[in-house]
Amino acid sequence: MQNFTFHNPTRILFGSGQIAAIHQEIPSGARVLMTYGGGSVVKTGTLAEVKAALTDFTLLEFGGIEPNPTYETLMQAVALARREQVDFLLAVGGGSVIDGTKFIAAAIPFAGEPWDILAKQAPITAAVPFGSVLTLPATGSEMNSFSVITRAATQDKLGFGNPLVFPRFSVLDPTKTYTLPPRQVANGVIDAFVHIAEQYLTYPDDAKVQDRFAEGLLLTLIEDGPKALAEADNYAVRANLMWTATLALNGLIGAGVPQDWATHMLGHEITALHGLDHAQTLAIVLPAMLQIRRRDKREKLLQYAARIWDLHDGDEDARIDTAIRRTRDFFESLQVPTRLSSYGIGPEAITPLVRALERHGMTALGERQNVDLEQSRQVLALAC
Repeated sequence: MQNFTFHNPTRILFGSGQIAAIHQEIPSGARVLMTYGGGSVVKTGTLAEVKAALTDFTLLEFGGIEPNPTYETLMQAVALARREQVDFLLAVGGGSVIDGTKFIAAAIPFAGEPWDILAKQAPITAAVPFGSVLTLPATGSEMNSFSVITRAATQDKLGFGNPLVFPRFSVLDPTKTYTLPPRQVANGVIDAFVHIAEQYLTYPDDAKVQDRFAEGLLLTLIEDGPKALAEADNYAVRANLMWTATLALNGLIGAGVPQDWATHMLGHEITALHGLDHAQTLAIVLPAMLQIRRRDKREKLLQYAARIWDLHDGDEDARIDTAIRRTRDFFESLQVPTRLSSYGIGPEAITPLVRALERHGMTALGERQNVDLEQSRQVLALAC
């Protein structure tokens, strides 16, 4: 196991009815800007519930944050927050809203061009504090300090991270996920699955605790993901999925172990150039990535085959093939296609995607930094 420092300051309020407690988590007298997405939190009554819990605060609203939140939209929120002297933010929604709110929090006090936070990794020295009310378990953004933002004008999708943008608190109420469309439920399961895989399917480093933790999370997703689609109001299932998605990317399973993230980097370019959902891109790329890089990942793939898919006997290469196929089959069972061609994207798309990777400096990816542009091209070709 590698040396590591682990610190996660986010306070979690988990369970039904926890929105009522958020007034205790926000400083008295704060001017609060509530951020949200396309209106589902209004239709379901979640936003009204939040407002009822914050009657003693000055509340402002900013809606319309997109899936794959855009810099252009978020800068409108930054202007509003600066104008109204907002001193606390509250994200109400899924990972896109929370990611967007992290950027807003960092951009409000930023002295220079806020895009530099993403494009140049400009240092962040201050951020407006914020909390979140999670309605879509997927990204883990509710308990980490990372964010990914798209600039629509240039088709760039870039990320940043900073300890100053950990949420102060996050409410995780499983009942708020009951009304999610099946597509979003499936996307959330796959997003969490691939987050775990990026930290687990690398190479052995004698990190038994992290391995077993990751394996338990993967097995929970495999067991409860299909149930969530079949039983929309099953509280136990939704609670387990919500907590699994949070634990998948709050730093615990990634502490002291090698991490990959090549699948995410390729996926980001597919989203930026073709508009696919983030999780859709992950379902497309991961099986191809595992196949192309099976030599580098051989030992962990065999462990994955044994512990997740119960494959213990016979030829090792056959076991790896079966484990990758079952991963693809699991994604497909959630009604999420795993080929670019399923979305009308053909081989002609590969070169522009590789060029985008090069433009963004994604030329040495993976846990060993040996996934070059040629190997990325091979992954995308297989993903077609």
